[in-house]
Amino acid sequence: MYQYHCLNPIAKKGLDFFSEQYKKIEDLEGAEAILVRSAKMHDMELPKSVTAIARAGAGVNNIPLQKCAEKGIVVFNTPGANANGVKELVLAGMLLASRDIVGGIEWVAREKDRQDIDKLAEKQKKQFAGCEIMGKKLGIIGLGAIGAMVANAASSLGMEVYGYDPYISIDAAWNLSRTIKHAKTLDEIYDKCDYITIHVPLLDSTRKMINKAALAKMKEGVVLLNFARDLLVDEDALIEALESGKVKKYVTDFANSTVAGRENILVTPHLGASTEEAEENCAMMAVKQLRDFLENGNIRNSVNYPNCEMGTCVTVGRIAIAHKNIPNMISQFTQILGNEGVNISDMTNKSKGEFAYTLMDLESAASRSALDKLDAIEGVYRVRVVK
Repeated sequence: MYQYHCLNPIAKKGLDFFSEQYKKIEDLEGAEAILVRSAKMHDMELPKSVTAIARAGAGVNNIPLQKCAEKGIVVFNTPGANANGVKELVLAGMLLASRDIVGGIEWVAREKDRQDIDKLAEKQKKQFAGCEIMGKKLGIIGLGAIGAMVANAASSLGMEVYGYDPYISIDAAWNLSRTIKHAKTLDEIYDKCDYITIHVPLLDSTRKMINKAALAKMKEGVVLLNFARDLLVDEDALIEALESGKVKKYVTDFANSTVAGRENILVTPHLGASTEEAEENCAMMAVKQLRDFLENGNIRNSVNYPNCEMGTCVTVGRIAIAHKNIPNMISQFTQILGNEGVNISDMTNKSKGEFAYTLMDLESAASRSALDKLDAIEGVYRVRVVK
């Protein structure tokens, strides 16, 4: 019986993917797996029983990745599961910024008691007029799951789409429409595009990437959209650009005291993935990844350990070892098992930065003594008997 704990409400459609071998418990103690959405985990003390954390979403800023990795806890996320929900909100953001729809709705609400509101509306509508997005140039920074979907949708709406991503994956490249123009530099995006939308993770290299220098390179009257992370934009520099007219509108999904209520800034309360479908897709993907890890030792879509898969175990046993990515680890594993008379029928080892993960299928069960010796090797974080 496997035990799991939910730090946030998780969509029932996802939890239904757990089999009868799984039990949901109300406390962390004794849980082997944790499901989380937005709960802050940096100050949590996790019990030794925890082997995996699955974030039902893409961002993992609320999880202490390094700390978890050093405890042999594999952290998963669900890239792409909420992509369509975010894509649709980005398109809505472009339309809201192009035509003063919000202002028009608010005007009607204020004048609702006027008997002649229909005639008055015809006179006042000019103040809410805007432009169409068809034929305009859209620059997309980051062509991952969300960026690629935005690119294809915008192209279908008649926009001229430029994409910039020096690290684009093969899958993302294949999924892109042939009409998408691949920009070689960010400057090309800044120079040409009427609308710019950001879809990159928050890293040291991307923090405040939209700064005073970047804004200065953009076209006059550019519309900037940020549905990725608020700290990608230097908001003080952005406000200066808005006040000067350099930036026409800023649309963001991240409310804070700097941007809330400011003229020419449209702020939504982190609605990007807040759809029933997105929450269900994220939950289902998270649960499937946890099950494959707990039952087979396989890792897919981890953010602190490498992807590592060996399918379903058909031998007597399988063990998984989370360890440092340093020389001489594999030879120590095989020597200990060999000295115990355990034959390894199959093995795979993958690394990601300073961390590595090894799966071994065994023709006989490893003894407690062998497991203790493996666990005692310097640089080993966790030894887990999968089967």
